[in-house]
Amino acid sequence: MIHSSSHDFVTTIELDREAKRNALDEEMVAGLADAFTSAVEDGARAIVLTGRGSVFCAGADLSGPVYDPQFLDKLVATLQQIESTPVPVIAALNGAALGAGLQLAMAADLRVMVPEALAGIPAAKIGVAVDEWTIRRLVSLVGSGHARGMLIGCEPLTADRALSVGFANRIGGLDEAQQWAATIASLAPLTLQHYKMVLNGDGARDEAPAERAEAMMRAWTSDDLAEGRAARTERRTPVFRGR
Repeated sequence: MIHSSSHDFVTTIELDREAKRNALDEEMVAGLADAFTSAVEDGARAIVLTGRGSVFCAGADLSGPVYDPQFLDKLVATLQQIESTPVPVIAALNGAALGAGLQLAMAADLRVMVPEALAGIPAAKIGVAVDEWTIRRLVSLVGSGHARGMLIGCEPLTADRALSVGFANRIGGLDEAQQWAATIASLAPLTLQHYKMVLNGDGARDEAPAERAEAMMRAWTSDDLAEGRAARTERRTPVFRGR
């Protein structure tokens, strides 16, 4: 489900669960963590993360794992690992990056998107809530106004808009991302490590105040979450009641 290949000092890590639109389950999250560890141990100086098929990652697998606290803990740990990887990481969005897929893209340092790609967080459509890091990093990358539209309005960010607001660094495919990674791999590693540390010190990892953490957990333990799950299973529109 996770494939790695290396050329010179660039490692490409691919999500490969096309039948499920590269949705993340326990095996994929564990494979991602192992792939990033191996890439660094093997001497990679830049990493490209992409998906196979027409979707980068449709998020966490809604058939079950997304509602499991242990899965979520492992996902958060893997996102932190990607973010703190001591070499530059480029997310090559070959298609939609939704929910946890967008989180993967935001944990990377740079983003290259194909013209038809989009990014979104439709959490409010199913009754779940994303964590403080996701919200703050999204604001850091796209600005407060666009972040509000994506979170509260569930509006996806198209590739051209992503480029205009700075979420996407370039428009292009995997080849473009790999070529850029090869150029970056030739730069001074210690300089880039310092830049990563400073750029990621945007406050997104600061501990959330108690009232905000409690607000998130209310969503995860609510009747609305159960309604969202039931509506998906029954293929109908959920009716949320705010409890």
